[in-house]
Amino acid sequence: MTLQTAPSATSLAPVSAWALVPPLGNLDAYISAANRIPLLTQEEEQRYARQLREDGDVDAAGRLVLSHLRLVVSISRQYLGYGLPHGDLIQEGNVGLMKAVKRFDPDQGVRLVSYAMHWIKAEIHEYILKNWRMVKVATTKAQRKLFFNLRSMKQGFKADASDTHRDTLSEQEIDLMAEQLNVKREDVIEMETRLSGGDVLLDPAPSDDGEHAFGPIAYLADAAHEPTAMIESRQRDELATDGIATALDSLDARSRRIVEQRWLHVNDDGSGGMTLHQLAAEYGVSAERIRQIEVAAMKKMRKALAEYA
Repeated sequence: MTLQTAPSATSLAPVSAWALVPPLGNLDAYISAANRIPLLTQEEEQRYARQLREDGDVDAAGRLVLSHLRLVVSISRQYLGYGLPHGDLIQEGNVGLMKAVKRFDPDQGVRLVSYAMHWIKAEIHEYILKNWRMVKVATTKAQRKLFFNLRSMKQGFKADASDTHRDTLSEQEIDLMAEQLNVKREDVIEMETRLSGGDVLLDPAPSDDGEHAFGPIAYLADAAHEPTAMIESRQRDELATDGIATALDSLDARSRRIVEQRWLHVNDDGSGGMTLHQLAAEYGVSAERIRQIEVAAMKKMRKALAEYA
């Protein structure tokens, strides 16, 4: 009977190395496994890098990645203060590590650890900026620099100041920070304002008792400028002006005068136009005939308005 030995903890083969991680994905076990994977010598690193670059050797790429997993774990710990899961930070850092391995040039005379640090931090930075708040707080290069330096520099100012309870930056501190980070003074003020605020739900979920919670949506919503309402309002205005004018043009002179006097005319004293009897006396017909003409004219106008709309 042949006995199969368990894979060595110091083996750098990708399958054996990943076998150290429990199937349930325990983070502490992963970190422990990553720290047990031995580092490569410079000669081994150069050999694997050339195999990847010249031959596209995926196994060589795996060995380079696995031997630097502990670097990602170490760098990710520096960003735990942003309140994001450590596992997610490590995962994003691993993405940066793989990008670095893919682009690493062994002929440049630098170790992979020095080259990969930039890619690992860049990927973690991007993840933090996208997920730290619901709304992205930093987009420009200056804002990114401020985001990752403002809090630490602010803590340093507080340590040197006598008033440690003061949360805002003084004018001198703003100028000093802008000078040290080579950014505009206005950028420092804007970033401090962004970092001091928090996310607010515009429309909070109903409470346990079923009552709808009050939120900013109640006073920020502007129904007058809601797109559908604006379109409807514009259509009503057009029907009230050009539409009515087009509908009146479809009537004969008598029908138009009757409609205008009955519905559109307003006297100087605020009273309406002529009554049925007044119009009947003017045209020498009965009031009932004027009403019939009015009904027929309104029906014709409605048809004209429907075609116009």
